[in-house]
Amino acid sequence: MLKKIMTGAAIAALAVSLAACSSTKSGDTGSTDAAATTTDCNVGIAMPTRSLERWINDGEQLQKKLTDAGCKVDLQYADNKTDQQISQIQNQIAGGAKILVIAAIDGSTLGPVLDEAKAQNATVIAYDRLINGSKNVDYYATFDNYKVGQLQGKFIEDKLGLASGKGPFNLEPFAGSPDDNNAKFFFAGAWDVLKPYVDKGQLVVPSGKAPANDDAWASIGIQGWASDKAQSEMDNRLSSFYGDGKKVNVVLSPNDSLAIGIEASLKSAGYTAGDAYPIITGQDADKANVKAILDGLQSMTVWKDTRALGDRVFTMIQEITQGKEVEVNDSETYNNGVKVVPSYLLTPEVVTKDDVQTKLIDSGFLKASDVGL
Repeated sequence: MLKKIMTGAAIAALAVSLAACSSTKSGDTGSTDAAATTTDCNVGIAMPTRSLERWINDGEQLQKKLTDAGCKVDLQYADNKTDQQISQIQNQIAGGAKILVIAAIDGSTLGPVLDEAKAQNATVIAYDRLINGSKNVDYYATFDNYKVGQLQGKFIEDKLGLASGKGPFNLEPFAGSPDDNNAKFFFAGAWDVLKPYVDKGQLVVPSGKAPANDDAWASIGIQGWASDKAQSEMDNRLSSFYGDGKKVNVVLSPNDSLAIGIEASLKSAGYTAGDAYPIITGQDADKANVKAILDGLQSMTVWKDTRALGDRVFTMIQEITQGKEVEVNDSETYNNGVKVVPSYLLTPEVVTKDDVQTKLIDSGFLKASDVGL
C-alpha cells in the first residue's frame, strides 16, 4: 500500500518552504480537499508526559525540526493528566495553531476539543496513539503496533523452543495502560503467538492472569505504564504464587517502563542474571533498559526509532501546509469508532545484547556512554 518514499534529500529541500505555506484537510474518508487555503505554519504539539524518556525525545526532536524550518511551535507536556492536556490543546487552538500533533493520554476524551479544532480549520495528526470517537482526526502516524507484540511473542517462542514442543514454562504476562489504545495492539500481537501454547500447556501462568482472549487484555493492564505499579504487581504474583522453589521462566512485558519495575521485583526476590534468569521483553530502547540488556537483566527490547516517526510527521506537516496529498500506507486498520483514520505505519525491530552497538549506538540513537559502553 505504500504510495511513495520521501528521501532525506527531498525532506531537506522542502523544509525551507514551511514558514509560509498552504493547508488541506482530509474528509471523513481521508480524501483531500480540492482547494488549499494559505496559512502560516503554526503547530501545536501535545505530548502526554515527561515521566517517560521517549516522550521527551519525541517532542523536543519534532519541535527542533519544525523550528529550524521556520514554523511557530508550541510544545506542551500534560503530566499524564487528561484535563491538563485538553486545556493545553484549547490554548494551542486559541493561539492560532493550524496543525495539531497529539499524543493522547486518553484517546477517548478528546472529541469536544477536536470539535473546537475543526471549527478553527485545524488539521489533527494523532501521534503514535490513536484518538478514538472523533471524526476530526485527519491522520495517524505510528509504528505497526500489532507487529511490536508479534516480535515480542515470536522472541519468546523462539527462545523457549515452543514450536518444537518444549515446555512447560512458567509465564507471567503484563499489558499496558488500559486508557492507551496502542496497548491492546501490543498485547494482541504477542498473545496471538503465545496463547496457543498456553492452551496446550507448554506455557503455564501460575498467577492465573492469562486473559481468555485478546479483548480481555485490560484485565492485566498497568495504569499509566507506571514502573512502580508493575513492580508492585510482580511482587504480589511472586509472593502469592511462587513459593516452594517455583520460578518464573518468562515475563511478557509490553514496554521498557514496565520491564524496569518487573526487573526490580525479581531482584528483590533474589533473581540474578544467568542461565536461570527469566526471559523479559520490552519496547522503546530506553537507556536504563538497554543497560539492563547488556547486564543480562532483560532479554530484548522492540526498538521504534522515534526519530523516524518524527521525520514522518514532519513530512506530513510539509505536505499539509503545501497543499499536497498526505502520504499514507494504511487506510484499513485503524478504525477509531467513527472513521477509519488514514495512517502511516513504520516498522519496529528487535534489539538484543548483540545488536546494541550496531543498531542503537552506531545509528546515533544512543551514546555508548549512556549505557556504560
